[in-house]
Amino acid sequence: MKKLMILTVIIILFLSSCTWNLDLLGEKEIKEVVLVKSKAKDKILIVDVSGILGTTLRYGLLEREGDILSQVYHRLQLAAEDPYVKGIILRVDTPGGEVTASDILYNEIVKFRERTTKPVVTLMMGLATSGGYYVASASDHIIAHPSTITGSIGVISIFPNLKELFSKIGVEVNVIKSGEMKDSGSAFRDMTDKERDLFQAIIDELYQKFLDVVLHGRENALSLDELKTIADGRIYTAQQAHKLKLIDEIGYFDAALEKVKTLARVRDVKVITYTYYPKKKTNLYAKSLDAPSVFEGEDFKDVFKSLKSGFYYLWLPQAAN
Repeated sequence: MKKLMILTVIIILFLSSCTWNLDLLGEKEIKEVVLVKSKAKDKILIVDVSGILGTTLRYGLLEREGDILSQVYHRLQLAAEDPYVKGIILRVDTPGGEVTASDILYNEIVKFRERTTKPVVTLMMGLATSGGYYVASASDHIIAHPSTITGSIGVISIFPNLKELFSKIGVEVNVIKSGEMKDSGSAFRDMTDKERDLFQAIIDELYQKFLDVVLHGRENALSLDELKTIADGRIYTAQQAHKLKLIDEIGYFDAALEKVKTLARVRDVKVITYTYYPKKKTNLYAKSLDAPSVFEGEDFKDVFKSLKSGFYYLWLPQAAN
């Protein structure tokens, strides 16, 4: 009886929220919200790239949009179609994520810049590591907050080994396969030297692509030899990254705004964002993700458990604990 009453209350609240438009599920159409007012018609758009970068991760119950790729792609489309949007501030706050997701985001930003000639300035927030730095490399200019952690240039793929655990609890796994390498990376046995060489070759290829992306973005600042000495996976503070020429500047939102205005050759602008949650977007520092956070209330160990098998441009040190 008690459970039935609780369920009834939940249903009533849900229906009420729909009727009263409490903005739990967001608007039906994406809205333009002004974050910094001005009488000018010209606009600078803020696009947030936050959380783990991926297309198959678990999202919140009230998530109005899909994965980060669809969120960013939709906003780039709207910005390209609006002649008054003169540039973009890409606000990056992510440890990285899937190799493919990172690369698609990078490619879409590069295409946006080439197609529209509108400048993109990256403003790194608390964390812009690995895939986050990969995405930032697509922009015209990179600014990091004084307390930003960035870097972690590299690739990682993790293969758990459950052989000893299964042996202790008396579980035996039988595998029937079509070829020697069909179960490469299996968690039920030790990895062979041949498999290790196979995966290392893939890692090396993806790592080279990461280096190529960084070199393309920093071609006037870094040589390949210089990059290789600092691209060993380690993280850097904003001050260290600036000294190593991984970023262009250390500053805050005002610096990013002035830079994108200079690149766009405009003087006065209003700052906007696109959102399904206009009531949540009251100022520049309102929650960067429009919907409930992808992993709200969970630590990185829980995030790691949610990741699928694959290759990642990701800084996730807790995964090894």
